[in-house]
Amino acid sequence: MKLKIHGGIGEKGRTCIGIEHGGTRLLLDVGVDTSAPRGPGYYPAITPDELKRLDAIVVTHAHEDHVAALGWCVAHGFSGRILMTAESAAETDATLAAYATPQERALAAQATPEIIAAGEDFRIGPIAVRTGRSGHVVGGVWCHLSADGRSVGYCGDVVPASPVFAMDPLPPCDLLLVDASYGEDRIPAAERGAAIRRWLAGHPQGAVLPTPLSGRSIELIGLIEGPIAIHQSMHAALAQQIAASAWLKPGSVDLLSARFAEASLWEEGQKLPPAALLCDDGMGLSGPSKAALAQARRDGHPVLLTGHVPKGSPADAMRAAGAADWLRFPTHPTLAENAAIAAASGAGRVLAHSCDAATARALAADIPNLIADLKPGDIIEI
Repeated sequence: MKLKIHGGIGEKGRTCIGIEHGGTRLLLDVGVDTSAPRGPGYYPAITPDELKRLDAIVVTHAHEDHVAALGWCVAHGFSGRILMTAESAAETDATLAAYATPQERALAAQATPEIIAAGEDFRIGPIAVRTGRSGHVVGGVWCHLSADGRSVGYCGDVVPASPVFAMDPLPPCDLLLVDASYGEDRIPAAERGAAIRRWLAGHPQGAVLPTPLSGRSIELIGLIEGPIAIHQSMHAALAQQIAASAWLKPGSVDLLSARFAEASLWEEGQKLPPAALLCDDGMGLSGPSKAALAQARRDGHPVLLTGHVPKGSPADAMRAAGAADWLRFPTHPTLAENAAIAAASGAGRVLAHSCDAATARALAADIPNLIADLKPGDIIEI
């Protein structure tokens, strides 16, 4: 097998990994880089000729840095199979509505995906593919690909210690791509969660918490002990995620359901509530969080950011101005967790995705066999 980097290694965002074997070509994820202006740096680094020759795209989950370039790929020549879970398929259009052009969104909507289920094996030509639950979002999976005795493991985005979502162990592989979104972070998830609870307790007047529609919103509902408010447009989608018990850890459904039932609804034009207000997206780039953050800034209302904040985003501007605080909520692996995943895989080579080259070089001190200084366009033989 041969691996080609089209994005997400040596940089943050636009995650896109090409795999080729025996004349079959596929992509693992097709994300965009929300910190880049719309143009070549926003989309995967792949040519129309390469897109035309592809047999398939496998999407691990429906966050923008993994799926938002799907319609762009179709517009530039892709016409092969699209494979994702039913839950990711249901969320993809909402992601494209926020991060793709109307034409790209329409083209993606015309392409019917093949539904895959975590834990079920399938093939793309001579390449055998296995998936498992990622622990990151409802419908999120990791991928293991093998052919002719060689194999590659692709984590996508994973959360080994989520208190809500279940993660299945990855099989052994020769080459492993780990989710290095958090770089050298060594702080355990429980400690991160406790810090957020303390911050919320110190702001009883309520606060705006921008958050992605899938994944972190459910985790926060499980974490927050005080009053919760939700933007009304998110209610149906969050209810569906909480009902998807196969993706959740045992016992979490009852807790999430009870807290969700008590949550109040909010929409633009109303006073910001005395509660932790969850609104999509997590960066203030789209969705109801744009209006909620603007209102919070006008009113001097507290704001807590809990995830990635791209440069130039509304959330970044508020943080720089001292109008928002930031505490990381654990929705990606710590350094210790990535080291454990790599050791368990037995991989002779490890790549770090969703981080820049400097971060990858730093990780190499703790993760044996990690190859740093890779970039889009580089090719590796497996």
